[in-house]
Amino acid sequence: MSAAPYSLPAGHKNIDTLRDLGKLPLHFTSDITIGELSLYADYVFPDLSFLERWEFQGSHPNMPIKVQPIRQPATDFGNVHVRVFGEEMPCSFEALLLGLAEKLGLPGFGPNGLGAGQPLHRPEDLYLKMVANVALEGAPVPDANAEEMRIFRQARSHLHTAVFDEERWRRTVTAAEWPKVVYLLNRGGRFEDYANAMRGDKHAHAYDKLLSLYCEKVNGFKNAFTGENFRGFPCYLPIADARGRPLTELEQGYPLQLLTHRNIAMTKSRTISNYWLLALTPENAILINPRDAAPLGLRNGDRAKVVSASNPAGVWDLGPNWQKPMIGPVRLTETIMPGCISFSLGHGHWAMGSSDMTIDGRRIPGDPRRAEGVHANAAMLLDPYLQDTALLDPIGGSVSFYDTKVRLEKVI
Repeated sequence: MSAAPYSLPAGHKNIDTLRDLGKLPLHFTSDITIGELSLYADYVFPDLSFLERWEFQGSHPNMPIKVQPIRQPATDFGNVHVRVFGEEMPCSFEALLLGLAEKLGLPGFGPNGLGAGQPLHRPEDLYLKMVANVALEGAPVPDANAEEMRIFRQARSHLHTAVFDEERWRRTVTAAEWPKVVYLLNRGGRFEDYANAMRGDKHAHAYDKLLSLYCEKVNGFKNAFTGENFRGFPCYLPIADARGRPLTELEQGYPLQLLTHRNIAMTKSRTISNYWLLALTPENAILINPRDAAPLGLRNGDRAKVVSASNPAGVWDLGPNWQKPMIGPVRLTETIMPGCISFSLGHGHWAMGSSDMTIDGRRIPGDPRRAEGVHANAAMLLDPYLQDTALLDPIGGSVSFYDTKVRLEKVI
Protein backbone atom coordinates (compact mmCIF):
# COMPACT_ATOMS: atom_id res chain seq x y z
CA MET A 1 0.00 0.00 0.00
CA SER A 2 2.86 2.40 0.68
CA ALA A 3 4.90 3.36 -2.36
CA ALA A 4 5.91 6.95 -1.66
CA PRO A 5 8.77 7.17 -4.19
CA TYR A 6 6.42 5.97 -6.93
CA SER A 7 3.16 7.63 -5.90
CA LEU A 8 4.15 11.09 -4.69
CA PRO A 9 4.91 14.11 -6.86
CA ALA A 10 8.70 14.46 -7.12
CA GLY A 11 8.85 11.11 -5.34
CA HIS A 12 12.38 10.53 -6.57
CA LYS A 13 13.61 12.83 -3.80
CA ASN A 14 12.25 10.33 -1.27
CA ILE A 15 14.80 7.89 -2.64
CA ASP A 16 17.64 10.19 -1.58
CA THR A 17 16.31 10.16 1.97
CA LEU A 18 15.70 6.40 2.01
CA ARG A 19 19.32 5.82 0.96
CA ASP A 20 20.77 8.28 3.50
CA LEU A 21 21.86 6.32 6.60
CA GLY A 22 22.36 9.58 8.46
CA LYS A 23 18.67 10.41 8.10
CA LEU A 24 17.31 6.85 8.17
CA PRO A 25 19.74 4.47 9.87
CA LEU A 26 17.29 1.54 9.91
CA HIS A 27 14.40 0.99 7.49
CA PHE A 28 12.11 -1.95 8.22
CA THR A 29 9.05 -2.68 6.10
CA SER A 30 6.30 -5.28 5.89
CA ASP A 31 5.23 -6.11 2.34
CA ILE A 32 4.10 -8.93 0.07
CA THR A 33 6.54 -7.89 -2.65
CA ILE A 34 9.58 -5.70 -3.14
CA GLY A 35 7.91 -2.47 -4.15
CA GLU A 36 9.24 0.98 -4.88
CA LEU A 37 9.48 1.75 -1.15
CA SER A 38 10.50 -1.64 0.26
CA LEU A 39 13.21 -1.82 -2.42
CA TYR A 40 15.23 0.57 -0.25
CA ALA A 41 14.54 -1.17 3.08
CA ASP A 42 17.14 -2.96 5.22
CA TYR A 43 14.59 -5.65 6.10
CA VAL A 44 11.45 -6.76 4.25
CA PHE A 45 9.13 -8.77 6.48
CA PRO A 46 6.48 -10.91 4.71
CA ASP A 47 2.82 -9.92 4.85
CA LEU A 48 -0.45 -11.38 3.57
CA SER A 49 -2.27 -10.58 0.35
CA PHE A 50 -5.73 -9.03 0.38
CA LEU A 51 -7.26 -12.50 -0.06
CA GLU A 52 -5.61 -13.77 3.13
CA ARG A 53 -6.06 -11.00 5.66
CA TRP A 54 -8.59 -9.16 7.76
CA GLU A 55 -9.43 -5.57 6.91
CA PHE A 56 -12.16 -3.15 7.94
CA GLN A 57 -12.45 -0.70 5.09
CA GLY A 58 -14.44 2.46 5.56
CA SER A 59 -16.76 4.05 3.05
CA HIS A 60 -16.69 7.32 1.15
CA PRO A 61 -18.70 10.31 2.40
CA ASN A 62 -20.88 10.21 -0.70
CA MET A 63 -22.52 6.92 0.33
CA PRO A 64 -26.23 7.59 1.02
CA ILE A 65 -26.53 4.54 3.30
CA LYS A 66 -24.43 3.03 6.07
CA VAL A 67 -21.99 0.38 4.85
CA GLN A 68 -19.13 -1.47 6.53
CA PRO A 69 -17.33 -4.00 4.34
CA ILE A 70 -15.34 -6.62 6.25
CA ARG A 71 -12.50 -8.33 4.42
CA GLN A 72 -11.64 -11.74 5.87
CA PRO A 73 -9.33 -14.66 4.99
CA ALA A 74 -10.65 -16.35 1.86
CA THR A 75 -7.62 -18.48 1.02
CA ASP A 76 -4.23 -19.52 2.35
CA PHE A 77 -1.49 -19.31 -0.25
CA GLY A 78 0.89 -21.29 1.94
CA ASN A 79 2.73 -18.33 3.43
CA VAL A 80 5.28 -19.31 6.07
CA HIS A 81 3.64 -20.09 9.41
CA VAL A 82 5.10 -18.78 12.65
CA ARG A 83 4.39 -19.41 16.33
CA VAL A 84 3.57 -16.47 18.60
CA PHE A 85 2.23 -16.75 22.16
CA GLY A 86 2.27 -20.50 21.50
CA GLU A 87 -0.19 -20.10 18.59
CA GLU A 88 0.49 -21.10 14.97
CA MET A 89 -0.46 -18.41 12.44
CA PRO A 90 0.55 -17.19 8.95
CA CYS A 91 3.49 -14.82 8.87
CA SER A 92 1.97 -11.33 8.60
CA PHE A 93 2.21 -7.75 9.79
CA GLU A 94 -0.08 -8.61 12.72
CA ALA A 95 2.06 -11.63 13.60
CA LEU A 96 5.07 -9.31 13.61
CA LEU A 97 3.41 -6.90 16.05
CA LEU A 98 2.28 -9.76 18.29
CA GLY A 99 5.75 -11.29 18.21
CA LEU A 100 7.37 -8.03 19.21
CA ALA A 101 4.81 -7.61 22.02
CA GLU A 102 5.55 -11.11 23.31
CA LYS A 103 9.32 -10.60 23.17
CA LEU A 104 9.14 -7.22 24.93
CA GLY A 105 6.44 -8.22 27.42
CA LEU A 106 4.22 -5.31 26.40
CA PRO A 107 0.98 -4.69 28.30
CA GLY A 108 -2.28 -5.05 26.38
CA PHE A 109 -1.20 -8.36 24.83
CA GLY A 110 -1.12 -11.97 25.96
CA PRO A 111 -3.59 -13.97 28.10
CA ASN A 112 -5.44 -10.90 29.41
CA GLY A 113 -4.62 -8.51 26.61
CA LEU A 114 -8.22 -7.43 25.98
CA GLY A 115 -9.38 -7.75 29.62
CA ALA A 116 -9.52 -10.41 32.27
CA GLY A 117 -9.69 -13.80 30.58
CA GLN A 118 -9.75 -12.24 27.09
CA PRO A 119 -6.49 -13.05 25.31
CA LEU A 120 -4.84 -11.16 22.51
CA HIS A 121 -2.71 -13.94 21.06
CA ARG A 122 -3.88 -13.88 17.45
CA PRO A 123 -5.20 -11.34 14.93
CA GLU A 124 -8.75 -12.73 15.08
CA ASP A 125 -8.84 -12.24 18.85
CA LEU A 126 -9.24 -8.57 18.02
CA TYR A 127 -10.86 -8.71 14.60
CA LEU A 128 -13.77 -10.97 15.56
CA LYS A 129 -14.64 -8.62 18.41
CA MET A 130 -14.67 -5.81 15.87
CA VAL A 131 -17.08 -7.87 13.73
CA ALA A 132 -19.31 -8.31 16.79
CA ASN A 133 -19.27 -4.53 17.34
CA VAL A 134 -20.54 -3.99 13.81
CA ALA A 135 -23.16 -6.73 14.18
CA LEU A 136 -24.55 -5.24 17.41
CA GLU A 137 -24.45 -1.55 16.49
CA GLY A 138 -27.92 0.00 16.49
CA ALA A 139 -30.47 -2.71 15.71
CA PRO A 140 -28.45 -5.96 15.86
CA VAL A 141 -28.33 -8.18 12.79
CA PRO A 142 -30.26 -11.49 12.88
CA ASP A 143 -28.70 -14.74 14.09
CA ALA A 144 -27.35 -17.15 11.50
CA ASN A 145 -29.61 -20.17 11.20
CA ALA A 146 -28.50 -23.79 10.73
CA GLU A 147 -28.20 -23.44 6.95
CA GLU A 148 -26.10 -20.28 7.31
CA MET A 149 -23.85 -22.10 9.79
CA ARG A 150 -23.39 -24.93 7.27
CA ILE A 151 -22.48 -22.45 4.51
CA PHE A 152 -20.06 -20.69 6.86
CA ARG A 153 -18.20 -23.92 7.67
CA GLN A 154 -18.17 -25.24 4.12
CA ALA A 155 -16.89 -21.95 2.68
CA ARG A 156 -13.87 -22.14 5.01
CA SER A 157 -13.27 -25.90 4.94
CA HIS A 158 -10.26 -25.47 2.65
CA LEU A 159 -8.42 -23.16 5.06
CA HIS A 160 -5.52 -24.33 7.21
CA THR A 161 -6.35 -24.61 10.91
CA ALA A 162 -3.77 -21.89 11.54
CA VAL A 163 -6.14 -19.60 9.62
CA PHE A 164 -9.59 -20.90 10.54
CA ASP A 165 -10.57 -22.99 13.54
CA GLU A 166 -14.29 -22.68 14.25
CA GLU A 167 -14.05 -23.56 17.93
CA ARG A 168 -11.21 -21.10 18.46
CA TRP A 169 -13.13 -18.36 16.62
CA ARG A 170 -16.28 -19.12 18.63
CA ARG A 171 -14.44 -18.63 21.95
CA THR A 172 -13.32 -15.16 20.87
CA VAL A 173 -16.83 -13.68 21.25
CA THR A 174 -19.80 -14.45 23.49
CA ALA A 175 -22.30 -17.23 22.80
CA ALA A 176 -24.94 -14.62 21.96
CA GLU A 177 -22.61 -12.76 19.58
CA TRP A 178 -21.35 -15.78 17.63
CA PRO A 179 -24.40 -16.43 15.38
CA LYS A 180 -24.54 -12.70 14.56
CA VAL A 181 -20.84 -12.71 13.72
CA VAL A 182 -21.42 -15.64 11.35
CA TYR A 183 -24.39 -13.86 9.76
CA LEU A 184 -22.22 -10.81 9.08
CA LEU A 185 -19.16 -12.69 7.82
CA ASN A 186 -21.30 -14.68 5.38
CA ARG A 187 -22.28 -11.36 3.79
CA GLY A 188 -18.83 -9.76 3.80
CA GLY A 189 -19.96 -6.90 6.02
CA ARG A 190 -23.03 -4.93 6.97
CA PHE A 191 -24.97 -2.96 4.39
CA GLU A 192 -28.03 -0.87 5.13
CA ASP A 193 -31.07 -1.33 2.89
CA TYR A 194 -31.08 1.25 0.13
CA ALA A 195 -34.73 1.98 0.95
CA ASN A 196 -33.45 3.67 4.12
CA ALA A 197 -31.38 6.22 2.20
CA MET A 198 -34.11 8.88 2.26
CA ARG A 199 -36.58 10.22 4.78
CA GLY A 200 -39.19 11.84 2.59
CA ASP A 201 -37.33 14.16 0.24
CA LYS A 202 -34.26 14.47 2.51
CA HIS A 203 -31.24 12.27 3.03
CA ALA A 204 -31.53 10.03 6.07
CA HIS A 205 -27.84 10.51 6.82
CA ALA A 206 -27.46 14.22 6.21
CA TYR A 207 -24.15 15.98 6.65
CA ASP A 208 -24.90 17.83 9.86
CA LYS A 209 -21.49 19.34 10.59
CA LEU A 210 -20.81 23.06 10.51
CA LEU A 211 -19.75 24.46 7.13
CA SER A 212 -17.66 27.58 7.64
CA LEU A 213 -17.17 30.12 4.87
CA TYR A 214 -14.81 31.82 7.31
CA CYS A 215 -12.71 29.48 9.45
CA GLU A 216 -11.41 31.32 12.49
CA LYS A 217 -9.22 28.40 13.54
CA VAL A 218 -7.29 28.50 10.25
CA ASN A 219 -6.86 32.26 10.49
CA GLY A 220 -5.45 31.83 13.99
CA PHE A 221 -2.42 29.89 12.76
CA LYS A 222 0.69 31.28 11.11
CA ASN A 223 2.55 30.05 8.07
CA ALA A 224 5.76 28.58 9.47
CA PHE A 225 7.73 29.83 6.46
CA THR A 226 6.46 33.40 6.22
CA GLY A 227 5.20 34.18 9.74
CA GLU A 228 1.94 35.49 8.30
CA ASN A 229 -1.47 34.32 9.44
CA PHE A 230 -3.32 32.00 7.09
CA ARG A 231 -6.45 33.41 5.52
CA GLY A 232 -9.56 31.89 6.96
CA PHE A 233 -11.66 32.28 3.83
CA PRO A 234 -11.57 30.99 0.23
CA CYS A 235 -9.33 33.01 -2.06
CA TYR A 236 -7.18 32.67 -5.15
CA LEU A 237 -3.47 32.14 -4.54
CA PRO A 238 -0.90 31.84 -7.36
CA ILE A 239 1.25 28.73 -7.70
CA ALA A 240 4.10 29.48 -5.30
CA ASP A 241 6.85 27.95 -3.20
CA ALA A 242 6.64 27.39 0.55
CA ARG A 243 7.42 31.08 1.19
CA GLY A 244 4.68 32.26 -1.12
CA ARG A 245 6.94 33.36 -3.99
CA PRO A 246 5.36 32.81 -7.44
CA LEU A 247 7.04 30.30 -9.75
CA THR A 248 6.78 32.24 -13.01
CA GLU A 249 10.53 31.97 -13.68
CA LEU A 250 10.36 28.17 -13.52
CA GLU A 251 7.66 28.13 -16.17
CA GLN A 252 9.75 29.83 -18.85
CA GLY A 253 10.46 27.38 -21.66
CA TYR A 254 8.01 24.83 -20.29
CA PRO A 255 4.69 25.47 -22.04
CA LEU A 256 2.67 22.36 -21.10
CA GLN A 257 0.76 21.74 -17.88
CA LEU A 258 1.52 18.26 -16.56
CA LEU A 259 -1.51 16.33 -15.27
CA THR A 260 -2.04 12.75 -14.15
CA HIS A 261 -5.13 10.57 -14.05
CA ARG A 262 -6.36 7.03 -13.43
CA ASN A 263 -7.25 4.39 -15.99
CA ILE A 264 -10.02 2.11 -14.73
CA ALA A 265 -7.96 -0.94 -15.77
CA MET A 266 -4.79 0.15 -13.93
CA THR A 267 -5.63 2.29 -10.93
CA LYS A 268 -2.94 1.79 -8.28
CA SER A 269 0.79 1.51 -7.85
CA ARG A 270 0.32 -2.23 -7.24
CA THR A 271 -2.12 -3.22 -10.02
CA ILE A 272 0.76 -3.86 -12.44
CA SER A 273 0.99 -7.37 -10.91
CA ASN A 274 -2.48 -8.25 -12.24
CA TYR A 275 -1.82 -9.78 -15.65
CA TRP A 276 -5.48 -9.77 -16.69
CA LEU A 277 -5.41 -5.99 -16.32
CA LEU A 278 -1.97 -5.74 -17.89
CA ALA A 279 -3.29 -7.57 -20.96
CA LEU A 280 -5.87 -4.80 -21.37
CA THR A 281 -3.35 -1.99 -20.90
CA PRO A 282 0.21 -3.23 -21.66
CA GLU A 283 1.45 0.35 -21.41
CA ASN A 284 0.09 3.82 -20.92
CA ALA A 285 0.76 6.90 -23.03
CA ILE A 286 1.31 10.63 -22.80
CA LEU A 287 -1.97 12.23 -23.81
CA ILE A 288 -1.62 15.42 -25.83
CA ASN A 289 -3.93 17.60 -27.92
CA PRO A 290 -3.16 17.53 -31.67
CA ARG A 291 -2.72 21.31 -31.67
CA ASP A 292 0.17 20.95 -29.21
CA ALA A 293 1.61 17.88 -30.92
CA ALA A 294 1.87 19.41 -34.40
CA PRO A 295 4.54 22.06 -33.62
CA LEU A 296 6.58 19.36 -31.88
CA GLY A 297 6.38 17.04 -34.88
CA LEU A 298 4.69 14.37 -32.77
CA ARG A 299 2.36 11.73 -34.19
CA ASN A 300 0.52 8.86 -32.54
CA GLY A 301 3.00 6.28 -31.26
CA ASP A 302 6.03 8.59 -31.35
CA ARG A 303 8.07 8.53 -28.16
CA ALA A 304 8.77 11.63 -26.12
CA LYS A 305 10.60 12.55 -22.94
CA VAL A 306 9.04 14.66 -20.17
CA VAL A 307 11.36 17.33 -18.73
CA SER A 308 10.83 20.17 -16.27
CA ALA A 309 12.76 22.97 -14.58
CA SER A 310 13.60 20.77 -11.58
CA ASN A 311 14.35 17.68 -13.72
CA PRO A 312 15.81 18.90 -17.02
CA ALA A 313 17.35 15.47 -17.68
CA GLY A 314 13.93 13.83 -17.58
CA VAL A 315 15.02 10.80 -15.56
CA TRP A 316 14.32 8.96 -12.33
CA ASP A 317 17.53 8.79 -10.28
CA LEU A 318 17.04 5.42 -8.57
CA GLY A 319 20.43 4.87 -7.00
CA PRO A 320 24.05 4.24 -8.00
CA ASN A 321 24.33 3.78 -11.77
CA TRP A 322 20.58 3.29 -12.09
CA GLN A 323 18.35 5.73 -13.95
CA LYS A 324 15.01 5.38 -15.66
CA PRO A 325 14.11 7.98 -18.31
CA MET A 326 10.60 9.43 -18.34
CA ILE A 327 9.94 8.39 -21.94
CA GLY A 328 6.70 7.04 -23.32
CA PRO A 329 4.55 6.92 -26.43
CA VAL A 330 2.31 9.89 -27.17
CA ARG A 331 -1.37 9.60 -27.95
CA LEU A 332 -3.08 12.47 -29.75
CA THR A 333 -6.58 13.13 -28.51
CA GLU A 334 -9.11 15.93 -28.46
CA THR A 335 -10.20 14.80 -25.00
CA ILE A 336 -7.41 16.80 -23.38
CA MET A 337 -7.34 20.57 -23.36
CA PRO A 338 -4.65 22.35 -25.41
CA GLY A 339 -1.75 23.36 -23.24
CA CYS A 340 -1.98 20.20 -21.09
CA ILE A 341 -0.56 16.70 -21.18
CA SER A 342 -1.44 13.78 -18.93
CA PHE A 343 -0.37 10.23 -18.12
CA SER A 344 -2.20 7.54 -16.15
CA LEU A 345 -0.78 6.13 -12.94
CA GLY A 346 0.18 2.46 -12.70
CA HIS A 347 2.86 1.87 -15.34
CA GLY A 348 6.57 2.58 -15.58
CA HIS A 349 7.75 0.59 -12.55
CA TRP A 350 11.32 -0.09 -11.54
CA ALA A 351 10.42 -2.46 -8.65
CA MET A 352 7.24 -4.55 -8.11
CA GLY A 353 8.88 -7.45 -9.96
CA SER A 354 9.88 -5.37 -12.97
CA SER A 355 13.64 -5.66 -12.45
CA ASP A 356 16.04 -8.42 -11.38
CA MET A 357 16.55 -8.93 -7.65
CA THR A 358 19.09 -11.00 -5.75
CA ILE A 359 17.70 -12.60 -2.59
CA ASP A 360 19.95 -14.76 -0.41
CA GLY A 361 22.34 -15.09 -3.33
CA ARG A 362 19.63 -16.22 -5.71
CA ARG A 363 18.78 -14.10 -8.75
CA ILE A 364 15.06 -13.55 -9.20
CA PRO A 365 14.51 -12.37 -12.80
CA GLY A 366 12.23 -9.39 -13.33
CA ASP A 367 9.38 -9.23 -15.79
CA PRO A 368 10.02 -6.36 -18.26
CA ARG A 369 6.27 -6.08 -18.93
CA ARG A 370 5.93 -4.46 -15.51
CA ALA A 371 8.39 -1.75 -16.49
CA GLU A 372 6.56 -0.72 -19.66
CA GLY A 373 4.97 2.68 -20.04
CA VAL A 374 5.81 6.08 -18.63
CA HIS A 375 5.70 7.40 -15.10
CA ALA A 376 6.42 11.12 -14.98
CA ASN A 377 6.03 12.04 -11.30
CA ALA A 378 9.74 12.78 -11.14
CA ALA A 379 9.15 15.71 -13.50
CA MET A 380 6.81 17.36 -11.01
CA LEU A 381 8.36 20.47 -9.54
CA LEU A 382 10.41 20.48 -6.39
CA ASP A 383 9.70 23.36 -4.08
CA PRO A 384 12.59 25.72 -4.92
CA TYR A 385 12.85 26.83 -1.28
CA LEU A 386 12.62 23.41 0.40
CA GLN A 387 14.42 21.66 -2.51
CA ASP A 388 13.75 18.13 -1.25
CA THR A 389 9.98 17.85 -1.61
CA ALA A 390 7.20 18.67 -4.04
CA LEU A 391 5.17 21.85 -4.07
CA LEU A 392 2.82 21.76 -1.12
CA ASP A 393 -0.29 23.21 0.46
CA PRO A 394 0.97 24.88 3.67
CA ILE A 395 -2.47 24.70 5.34
CA GLY A 396 -3.56 21.15 4.59
CA GLY A 397 -0.06 19.73 4.22
CA SER A 398 -0.88 17.96 0.96
CA VAL A 399 1.32 17.93 -2.12
CA SER A 400 0.58 19.23 -5.60
CA PHE A 401 0.03 16.92 -8.57
CA TYR A 402 -1.18 19.52 -11.08
CA ASP A 403 0.96 22.66 -10.85
CA THR A 404 4.03 21.73 -12.90
CA LYS A 405 4.90 23.11 -16.33
CA VAL A 406 6.91 20.74 -18.55
CA ARG A 407 8.29 20.35 -22.04
CA LEU A 408 8.04 17.33 -24.33
CA GLU A 409 11.17 16.34 -26.27
CA LYS A 410 10.72 13.97 -29.20
CA VAL A 411 12.91 10.87 -28.95
CA ILE A 412 14.36 9.87 -32.32
